[in-house]
Amino acid sequence: MINRLNIRQFIEERESNLSPYAARNSLSQGRLIYEDPCPIRTAFQRDRDRIIHSKSFRRLKHKTQVFIAPPGDHYVTRLTHTLEVTQLARTLARSLNLNEDLAEAISLGHDLGHTPFGHIGEDALNDLYHGGFRHYEQSLRVVDLLEKNGQGLNLTCEVRDGILNHSKSGEDIFGHNWTRAGTLEGDICKIADAVAYINHDIVDAVRAGIINDDSLPKSATKILGYSHRERVNTMICDIIENSWEVSGFVNFDSKPAICMGQKVTDAANSLRQFLFDNVYKRVSSRSESERAREMVRRLFNYFIEHENEMPAEYLLHDTELERRVVDYIAGMTDQYALNLAKKLTL
Repeated sequence: MINRLNIRQFIEERESNLSPYAARNSLSQGRLIYEDPCPIRTAFQRDRDRIIHSKSFRRLKHKTQVFIAPPGDHYVTRLTHTLEVTQLARTLARSLNLNEDLAEAISLGHDLGHTPFGHIGEDALNDLYHGGFRHYEQSLRVVDLLEKNGQGLNLTCEVRDGILNHSKSGEDIFGHNWTRAGTLEGDICKIADAVAYINHDIVDAVRAGIINDDSLPKSATKILGYSHRERVNTMICDIIENSWEVSGFVNFDSKPAICMGQKVTDAANSLRQFLFDNVYKRVSSRSESERAREMVRRLFNYFIEHENEMPAEYLLHDTELERRVVDYIAGMTDQYALNLAKKLTL
């Protein structure tokens, strides 16, 4: 009879049925600081729970995805984006016989380091800080150092690797410089992130009146579909079909990888480029985007001069003042940053 003292071992034993290419809890590289195993949850399940219960995760609900302070309730936020990525990643991992818990944990934590005001805020901090700013590096910094009042979450190496390597850094999907994560589950998060944002950003841009469905590239919609549901379904099914070797159900001569077919990849990249040309650049040039950049600059300059006014947890790491100020600003929600910047000018 299974009792609470051997539930984790039972789950780990069931992982022997996963693909030989799947990550396994029993073979995890462990944590930066050793901890005794949980009697009920596996290491990856424990990481998932720590991320969900973190303050950084809660703040995602008030962080911009693309549109700053949108007028309606149905626009995507950083939190709803994260949940969409997680759902897609779980579907892919389950279908491909990989570790669903690891894919889920990576996906839930992949955007914890995003700034207020979306990529506008990220670009502003990158310009202000001499060391540069990249949200995927900040996400790792959040879970390693900043969470739990400066103690960090002490996640497994596999989840940390997936968080750090989820970003595509401006590359096309599966482009020439598309770097791989250390696990296939990390690659699943990476591609699920792209599938999610390409499709929900189209919906938001239509809702905002920037584009309409008829303006999408016909060559892409002909292949992917004419609705959000059709496009997501086409991409996910194509990834499963073209990545089937990773499941372990068929023989394969070399190490398999997560991938799309070329036709669907080209269509997805066409939509992605359309968004950059017709949505992201237009949003970036709007007056509210420039105001957001100015808010970030104002906060940065203020706390460089008034370090002691920052919360205590942002004073614990690094001797470099600018780095501590960047940590504080990056953790802010849109509304908190707006209110604080206005208060500092009164």
